[in-house]
Amino acid sequence: VQLQAFGGGLVQAGGSVRLSCAASGRRVSSYTLGWLRQVPGKEREFVAAITWNSGRIYSVDGRFTVSRDDRKNTVDLQMSGLKPEDTADYYCAASTRMYAGRWRPEDFSSWGQGTLVTVSS
Repeated sequence: VQLQAFGGGLVQAGGSVRLSCAASGRRVSSYTLGWLRQVPGKEREFVAAITWNSGRIYSVDGRFTVSRDDRKNTVDLQMSGLKPEDTADYYCAASTRMYAGRWRPEDFSSWGQGTLVTVSS
């Protein structure tokens, strides 16, 4: 599956941003789609994921809401109450694995390019 993310930019602390990711390829709807982020010099970390048919939703923070539209093959990440520490490159990704207690970057086999979100204080 191929993924392309959109929607990053500069936002003030306390503000909101919505990231979108367009997926293409075979059986996209069968994948768990997720978002991870990475700050330069740090490891990539899981943010949120949603299984096929929106059956299960996982998020590390209640400020982050993930959703998907399997008719359009898109997955969105709505982030609110942003903080400067949320500044990172955000990546959409796809996984065929089953949830095993936590999501790790290595659980995702397909990746889009990163989109930078910068939160100013």
